Amino acid sequence: MASATHPAFPSRGYGTSLGKLADRSTGPTFGASSSQQQRENHRSERERERIERERLEKEEQNQLSEEQREEIREAFMLFDLDKDQKIDYHELKVAMKALGFDLPKAEILSILQTHGSPSEPVNPNTPHHPRLLLPFAQFQTVMTQRILARDPRDEILRAFELFDEGGKGKINLNDLRRVARELGEGLEEEELAAMIDEFDLDGDGAINREEFLGICLQ
Repeated sequence: MASATHPAFPSRGYGTSLGKLADRSTGPTFGASSSQQQRENHRSERERERIERERLEKEEQNQLSEEQREEIREAFMLFDLDKDQKIDYHELKVAMKALGFDLPKAEILSILQTHGSPSEPVNPNTPHHPRLLLPFAQFQTVMTQRILARDPRDEILRAFELFDEGGKGKINLNDLRRVARELGEGLEEEELAAMIDEFDLDGDGAINREEFLGICLQ
């Protein structure tokens, strides 16, 4: 009991003067927040890169003629033997060759490694040895870039080879006659002979490669 001359010692207000410490168990820490922000930034950057890449690819494809775009589509569809919208190494090689690009094995493999994707297992219960396959969209991109980078002379010489039956190195009257017949052009013999005469600069009765290039590039 407190005496009359010594009053009771005042009780301390524990928990009221100091308050409570902040609960650190709730809310994200600075490190976690920073890491999450970095992931978001990387995701946004990848999305911007994808959009820009698709924009550039679209611009490149618009530089091709409708005939060239159709040739790319037809080559892919022709050699996509199982019609799964993807082609493997052998199908890619012959499809590119049909479009005028006869590439060595190493270059074909490089295209598949850069633009292809692994095949999926048909049966999950059996061993699977994945192959690299090239989808149509990637094939279209690769071929568009190759065609745009090609020297115009190469395209002209490809056409020359279609005329030059037997690889003689010259287009003669028989070649013109055959091509006119295949194309359904009803040209008279005199008209065909006049075409040879007009562009036959060396007077040998035929049109050689250089003369053909001159016709197409003038």
